[in-house]
Amino acid sequence: QVQLVESGGGLVQAGGSLRLSCAASGLTFSSYAVGWFRRAPGKEREFVVTITWSGSTTYSADAVKDRFTISRDNAKNTVYLQMNSLKPEDTAVYYCAARSRYTTVAATTAGSYAYWGQGTQVTVSS
Repeated sequence: QVQLVESGGGLVQAGGSLRLSCAASGLTFSSYAVGWFRRAPGKEREFVVTITWSGSTTYSADAVKDRFTISRDNAKNTVYLQMNSLKPEDTAVYYCAARSRYTTVAATTAGSYAYWGQGTQVTVSS
């Protein structure tokens, strides 16, 4: 059974930092690209950032570019999202998701991810 478990969310003041983790089990982790998505209150889910199966390539949404960094440790089956210079508009539930390295659909497309975590709340106060 595939499981993705996010952790590291919480309450932080604007300008602060958080690091989210996504721990995977039940799959050959190194064969999967991983993405982070978020859903803010009253808004639709949106793409945040993605990393390829090898970790060699990442792609970020404009809203988080230069503030958020994704990385992975395949030996630990874990992906990390380092979030710096947080803003109140970053408040959302953050989800990690995994998709096969062979998927050709754009990595920004939520529907291209086969497995999802339960989400972790990030709240940024002003």
